[in-house]
Amino acid sequence: MRKFLVVLDDTRECLNAMRFAAMRAAHTGGGVAILSVIPPEEYQHWLGVSEIMRQEARDRIEAHFEVFAKWMRDRQGVHPELIIREGEPVKEILEVIQNDPQIGVLVLGAGTDKSGPGPLVTQMTRSSGFLPCPLTIVPGEMSKEKLEAIT
Repeated sequence: MRKFLVVLDDTRECLNAMRFAAMRAAHTGGGVAILSVIPPEEYQHWLGVSEIMRQEARDRIEAHFEVFAKWMRDRQGVHPELIIREGEPVKEILEVIQNDPQIGVLVLGAGTDKSGPGPLVTQMTRSSGFLPCPLTIVPGEMSKEKLEAIT
């Protein structure tokens, strides 16, 4: 089964990437893997405090994931899997793709502010020629109706 890998973060454009991945998976008989990466700089504190912060970050990610997972299950019939990694986002994304041969497409949402599509989209497009799978960039301002029409 081909899986769509989508990155879960706190950006607004993440919603469209999730929608696109779920709808494409539903229409093609695929699956969805949702990756959330906790950056290492979040834990540059004392050991005891860093463990508490790490657990709080994981709890936030799991709660955020469950909102998307419920929508995917109820509306699209897709049962996503959650992957939580700690490290540099680009490195972790590439490692997940390389370690799971079922991942067929990386889906990212593009930001809409004046500074550009976002750091992750910028970094991944720079290395897109070397990716082991296609990269789909979903516009952050694309309407739900338009997403439904193209998936």
